[in-house]
Amino acid sequence: MVEKTSAADGKPKKSLPALALAATGVVFGDIATSPLYSLQQAFGEQGIKPDHDSVLGLLSLCLYALLIVVTGKYVLVVMRADNHGEGGMMALGALARGAMRGHGRLTWLTIMVGLAGAALFFGDSVITPAISVLSAVEGLQLASPAMKEWVLPIAVTILIGLFLLQRGGSALLGHLFGPIMTLWLLSIAALGVVAIVQNPKIFEAVNPYYAVLYMQHNGFKGFASLGAVVLVLTGAEALYADIGHFGTRPIRVSWLCLALPALLLNYFGQGARLMAQPGQSGQPFFALVPHTLLYPMIVLATLATVIASQAVVSGTFSMVRQSIQLGYLPRARVLHTSKEMEGQIYLPAINMILFVAVMVAVLAFRSSQRLGGAYGIAVSGTMLITTALLLLVAKRQWRWGIFRLVGFGLLFGIIDGAFVAANLLKLPQGGWFPLVVAAIAMLIMTTWRRGRMLTIQRLHAREERLDGVIAKTMADSPLRADGTAVFMTRSRKWAPHALLQNLRHNQVLHQRNIFLHIDDGGDSSRVGEKQRSELQDLGNGFYWVHLRFGFNEHIDVPARLRELGFDPVLEPEQLTYFVGFDELTAAQKKGQMWRWRKMVFIYLYRNALPAVLYYGMPARRLVEIGTRVDL
Repeated sequence: MVEKTSAADGKPKKSLPALALAATGVVFGDIATSPLYSLQQAFGEQGIKPDHDSVLGLLSLCLYALLIVVTGKYVLVVMRADNHGEGGMMALGALARGAMRGHGRLTWLTIMVGLAGAALFFGDSVITPAISVLSAVEGLQLASPAMKEWVLPIAVTILIGLFLLQRGGSALLGHLFGPIMTLWLLSIAALGVVAIVQNPKIFEAVNPYYAVLYMQHNGFKGFASLGAVVLVLTGAEALYADIGHFGTRPIRVSWLCLALPALLLNYFGQGARLMAQPGQSGQPFFALVPHTLLYPMIVLATLATVIASQAVVSGTFSMVRQSIQLGYLPRARVLHTSKEMEGQIYLPAINMILFVAVMVAVLAFRSSQRLGGAYGIAVSGTMLITTALLLLVAKRQWRWGIFRLVGFGLLFGIIDGAFVAANLLKLPQGGWFPLVVAAIAMLIMTTWRRGRMLTIQRLHAREERLDGVIAKTMADSPLRADGTAVFMTRSRKWAPHALLQNLRHNQVLHQRNIFLHIDDGGDSSRVGEKQRSELQDLGNGFYWVHLRFGFNEHIDVPARLRELGFDPVLEPEQLTYFVGFDELTAAQKKGQMWRWRKMVFIYLYRNALPAVLYYGMPARRLVEIGTRVDL
């Protein structure tokens, strides 16, 4: 593998072919396994017969969905909206929030829309592993009908193994992901080519007239089938979310040169086979596979779906970490599984929650056909929200003109809106499931954010000004202890409660006292070198330190403190951290928050990872001082 060195950071930089190969394994896992179930759902849900015109019409819809939505919208436009090189719903939401800052209720509405997009992503992340693995294993039924009873146990076993391996990090198998997914894409392309050669008339689907004819002929059923057409787009968000790992160019090269052609060839191949043998609409993908290659293809499909599931799980970990650092979720343990790649992380609590949710989906729906009813609504909802947020960024930051904004908004607003409306028809068949997951995620995020704001308001109501406390302390001349004390504080204006309590009860100060404010909830994924740290000498052994972290950066406070211009340099064993611990209680009255939401917030607060552990502070150098807060 050829490696280059970046002059900016001195780190090895892989060549474009190597990055494109890696992107194939990580970015396209979800969308590359869509052929396993997309057309199956399209003809299975609405009772549309796979006759000549219906097959051509449906393929035409899939073709232009991939070209217009994935290539036109995501690859060419959305991927330009990078937040200091990072993508994804939280990054786009932060950009939109920054663009609307200072607009009052519009800012609040932008935040809520971004959170709704993140919540829908969580719903999607539950369904994707379940339907992908089930659809791959169900190929065993074609090889041997007696294997039907083993499909569910095998799928459950594979998923258990997937979540057990998360602790080791995707680096364990990361070097295999690219070659396996490349083999998968080349294989499904070859299967499609064989079927197309036997029935080349399938290329008539390139004519969009057949898409219009399909909608006219099938009426409401045709509109409802858009809920299945959107399944060919699952994973489109990954192209944007993973630009921080690979950059835009490798993803675009891999999509245009490999993934898109392979997907189109396979879909057209499935269509060609259906036109010749309409009775195989139950599993059109595996109908392309010769019987002698069925078992190897099932194994390859299973590997591909595991990789797709791994990518979704890893994306969920990244999304949760960004949400934590933006202040929308309680702190959780974040383990870094790779010394080379910052983005490879593992969150034990989130892994367990996601595992339980996926198992509930698998055991409740029991087949990919039934899960198809639950799939798509989160995907289409996320796409619609992406369009809305992108319009804000395009207007405020890219300075798009009114005609360009209206044209883009109308085109993709109509397309995304149609997909959402069609998927809403699937609510009784299981579409409610990802919405329930998303609603729970939204409730937790908004409750945590509101609860933290309310807690800070209560604390500020009884705080004293920092400059006044310092002046009074100097006048009283308390005893001085050796070493350095670090007091966590939320504001430059107010004295931390831990300092006040320490003076009141112990009547002693350290020789050096640092008021530390950590800002990890900004709109940027990474903070520039000059903005990382701020040090101000307040006199008489008092210092104000402001540390800034982007929402995609690893937080290590002791390491950052050692970088400051103190003499001598601050070492971990020289510091004592004083942290306030808030004992929360829920008042009986409603106040600014319903009591049941207060109880939810208190539960989350008590189970959140302590700040000192989250920020990398050594527990043996910690002094906690409690404060009672009535919400």
